[in-house]
Amino acid sequence: MRKKELLIQQQNEIIEEHGLIYLENVSKSYSTGSPAVNNMSLNIHRGEFVFIVGDSGSGKSTLIKLLLRELTATSGRVWVMGRDLAKLKHREIPKYRRNLGVVFQDFRLLNDRNVYENVAFAQRIIEVSPGEIRRNVPTILATVGLAGKYKAKTRQLSGGEQQRVALARALVNNPAILLADEPTGNLDPKNSWEIMKLLEEINAAGTTVVVVTHNKEIVNAMQKRVVTMRKGVIISDEEEGTYIDED
Repeated sequence: MRKKELLIQQQNEIIEEHGLIYLENVSKSYSTGSPAVNNMSLNIHRGEFVFIVGDSGSGKSTLIKLLLRELTATSGRVWVMGRDLAKLKHREIPKYRRNLGVVFQDFRLLNDRNVYENVAFAQRIIEVSPGEIRRNVPTILATVGLAGKYKAKTRQLSGGEQQRVALARALVNNPAILLADEPTGNLDPKNSWEIMKLLEEINAAGTTVVVVTHNKEIVNAMQKRVVTMRKGVIISDEEEGTYIDED
């Protein structure tokens, strides 16, 4: 027990000093040649809302995969929630990911199940009791504006509604961090803004939110912290930043 308490203390110290997400001189190279991420250092503190922007090939997707521990760094170190991801054993990765909510551009829903079952699935994976699931799922569906849609099959929903289901599923386990990879990429402007407003509300409630996006209008209007990547390197990191176009 003492060893576990010491580990938790060390993790909390890293979070306090460096942030909930902390990358130190991280590079990731593929066999094809040049690094997708090149000597990248980044701190994201608890409760921040951060946009990661940049053109295709800038390294944004690689960054998300590093944070999800789908990839490991070629060099440098990645800490998330005080944990050195390089030291995670393979069997520990699923448990680690339970602390992350993830939303993708293509929704990744279970189309053979209804809205309720899509969200409940995330709770069953971590063995939440049936009684808690019956309480938690309607609550989170109401939060994302889908209280009346719980019986609907996902294929019957609009794109905006499907992304709300994905968001509910990502949030139902109360993650410390929400990673959203192009969450408005398949949505029209109206639904895009509605999803971004939900993300802002989620952040205001205490969740750290990291959004990868190409949506210049949203980035410029929301005036959050903006980290701009180009060819695997951070070229700009600004509070209340704007979208920097390629030269």
